[in-house]
Amino acid sequence: MNMFYFDEIYGKKVLKSTLLKDLNHFFTTRESFIKTKEFQLEKIAEVNKKNICNFLDIELKNLIYPSQTHTSNVEIVEINKTSYPNTDGLILNNREQAIFLNFADCTPLIFFDGKIAAVSHAGWRGTANQIGINTIKKMIELGSKLENIKCAIGPAISLCCYNVGNDVKEKLLSTVKNSDNLFRIKNNEIFVDLKNINKQQLIEYGISENNIDICPYCTVCNNNLFFSYRKENGTTNRHSAIVCLK
Repeated sequence: MNMFYFDEIYGKKVLKSTLLKDLNHFFTTRESFIKTKEFQLEKIAEVNKKNICNFLDIELKNLIYPSQTHTSNVEIVEINKTSYPNTDGLILNNREQAIFLNFADCTPLIFFDGKIAAVSHAGWRGTANQIGINTIKKMIELGSKLENIKCAIGPAISLCCYNVGNDVKEKLLSTVKNSDNLFRIKNNEIFVDLKNINKQQLIEYGISENNIDICPYCTVCNNNLFFSYRKENGTTNRHSAIVCLK
């Protein structure tokens, strides 16, 4: 049975999935954050970032992240390349670098096939444009086999808290054949389940349900553990999904 569990890096809490036990991976928390625009927290973020690089045994310059803009664009990282504009998914197939993307309610997706890893940022726009499927297609171009790909779906805003307009609901549900239990109406408001919409997309594309692990934590309900854009009225702090090949 797959499950998420907490671990520590230099005394700071991180979240991992047993599904990806053969991959250096984790989701940072409020304790281990490495991304902030708040001046008083920048030094803490930098220390956390250096500790993570030490833990992964990589140079700081090799901790790579893209300029996320809620697209479905996915790129393959390259040695000595650090700029990935307008990109919301990165694929890693070398052991010199690590990749990370930032989140504060949107859905993190970590993929791994045993040799190639990827991280994608699936907000509602990325989910509506099936960034998870785009990531898998690019991994397959690199030699991945669909039956070997595993996916950990990380902490994100959940069905209980993600209310949207009907137009967003329709765009999201149009991406799957089976939308049972992926939305609900409560007090005349529409709530959708981004994590499970991403899961259903992957299943319908051919990923085994046994190769998908969904994090139970909602970033709004568990704001003591993770950052939430909605709960914190537009926080500039982010938690991250980080991977590095062993």
